[in-house]
Amino acid sequence: MRSYFTLFSLSIILSFLITPIIRRKALIWGAVAVPDTGRHIHQQPTPRLGGVAIFISFILTLLLVPFLGNLVTDIFNANLTKLLGLLLPATLIFLFGIYDDFRGATAPLKVIFQLIATALIFYAGYRIENISSPFGGYWHLPMILSFPLTALWIVGITNAFNLIDGIDGLAAGASVFALLSILIFSIAQGNPEISIISLILVGAVIGFLRYNFNPATIFLGDSGSLFLGFMAASLSLAGSQKGSTLVAIAIPLVSFGLPVMEVGLSLIRRFVSGQPLLAGDSGHIHHRLLQLGLNQRQAVILLYAVCAMFSLFGLMLLNPQRNIAALIFFVLGAGVVFGVQHLRYAEFSELGSQIMQGVTRRRRSLAVNVRVRRTSDDLSKAETPEHFFQALDEMLSTNEFDCALLDLSTPSPVFESHALRCRSRLAGLLDGNYVWIWDRDETPLEEIIHSDQYWTLRVPLWEEQGLLLGHITFYRKILHRAPTVDIGHLCGSLQRELSSAISRMSDELAVR
Repeated sequence: MRSYFTLFSLSIILSFLITPIIRRKALIWGAVAVPDTGRHIHQQPTPRLGGVAIFISFILTLLLVPFLGNLVTDIFNANLTKLLGLLLPATLIFLFGIYDDFRGATAPLKVIFQLIATALIFYAGYRIENISSPFGGYWHLPMILSFPLTALWIVGITNAFNLIDGIDGLAAGASVFALLSILIFSIAQGNPEISIISLILVGAVIGFLRYNFNPATIFLGDSGSLFLGFMAASLSLAGSQKGSTLVAIAIPLVSFGLPVMEVGLSLIRRFVSGQPLLAGDSGHIHHRLLQLGLNQRQAVILLYAVCAMFSLFGLMLLNPQRNIAALIFFVLGAGVVFGVQHLRYAEFSELGSQIMQGVTRRRRSLAVNVRVRRTSDDLSKAETPEHFFQALDEMLSTNEFDCALLDLSTPSPVFESHALRCRSRLAGLLDGNYVWIWDRDETPLEEIIHSDQYWTLRVPLWEEQGLLLGHITFYRKILHRAPTVDIGHLCGSLQRELSSAISRMSDELAVR
């Protein structure tokens, strides 16, 4: 225990001392975040490269472990190959982050490097190999499935921490809570080498937070956020190797709740609003909190509390009883819904409205569209004008329309003489065409046609040889609720069967 405390304290002290040095060097080297009018919210040019201070402090403390000469040293030496399999890919991500801080990198290039690092760490044995079965036990995944799932987890979490690095101290603080969860879980599962790595990294981040908390004098930078995200994702896989498959997946997923939620919300927001999924924006959770009136300190402290809550719930899953797990996920789900509502995202407000409308309209829409399909079927079998008009009348009575007008370009006495009188009337000649009118409240047709209070759908009716038979026009008051009928049915099957029935019955009358 004393060795653990020594390593933890040393990493804090080293980070505390090294960070000001890196800050000065970043100013000299020009690795500075300049304020702009985009999604950056800082007011003064601020050095990046905070990840360099964390990385150096972490590595220097780690190099001390072999010289402790106790059980911690023995554990470290026994797992040296495994730890190198973690540290080498993490170093690759760190170096790429430095490049990104100086030169900038596109999103596809970031993903490519992250996939390369994932392949290396997968080869070293850090992977998702088993998935819990709902029938008990677990499924062992073949490599063709194991690697994509591992890549999805590591790339997703790595970028999740990068996404939340938008206000002073948020990404670094969130990584502390995530790493503490991994630390406790690895101790509980008997992975001392993972607990050593996690503890040292937590200390390095805490020492850095002294300079990164608002008002920050140095930023984490991509070198820091990508490195911490990659380490957290990889350590969570290593720390769960001895746990049950349900616990192995659930605890990191819940403990990383804030960055995971940020990724999910960002992807949904951009998809709903039609933006590129990988494009940056100013709609992240921390941005919304600032727009709602919180200052940076208030926002980050609130989000620290959210991280602590997620970590606590994640660790509660160490006792993976079904009733406890179900309660935890229910509470978390309710909390996420409550939080998103109070963030007042326009995208989610509209999405929620559409979902609620969909629930209430689905049954009615189904009934209306079924009626249109049945009408098309009835028209295909109609042998007389009576059957023809009856089918139309039944469809129009579904409350989707206020008026309908069937006008035929050529004289059709058969329809004129047999037009039904149920909620319909034959208007005779209108602009030289024979017309049949259906209306709901007997509003004069001329008033409907010249009114701005109706939307109109005019569907042409064509004979197979290309002759225009006429049109059917549907009218609906604009002030009514949105129509539930599928316009595709009206312009598709109904149009074809109307045209076919008119042509068929006119031909039969001509033969007689």
